[in-house]
Amino acid sequence: MEDSVFTKIIKGEIPSHKIYEDDKTLAFLDIHPVQPGQVVVVPKTQVNYVWDLPVDDYAALMATVQKVGKRLREVLSEKERIAVAIEGFDVNNHAHVVIIPANNPEELHIHPDNTADPDNIALATMAERLRFSTPSK
Repeated sequence: MEDSVFTKIIKGEIPSHKIYEDDKTLAFLDIHPVQPGQVVVVPKTQVNYVWDLPVDDYAALMATVQKVGKRLREVLSEKERIAVAIEGFDVNNHAHVVIIPANNPEELHIHPDNTADPDNIALATMAERLRFSTPSK
């Protein structure tokens, strides 16, 4: 299988705004977020479907989702909810989980302009707010 965009991010071939990393997972900001603070959590094992992950990798992925969700709730306390989605349409050859802070369901259905250049200043500022203080890999 050819390396996915997420595998290239994991390998450092594509830059990202990382907020958490361990041996099995990586969490980084979506460059075209539905809402500011939207995070993508990926397993370092590239599989097409989250359900095909080995049990240990699946458990690690969900543990990171929980950790990052709690961090979003703590830092972005102005947001009423932290939504979680496993949809797999944008990058369909690497399982991933999307975490979106939102105040209402309408905020989850905004369609960002994926052709626009990312706002790297806003992303870097948000990453600094969300980044875990304990050193990660």
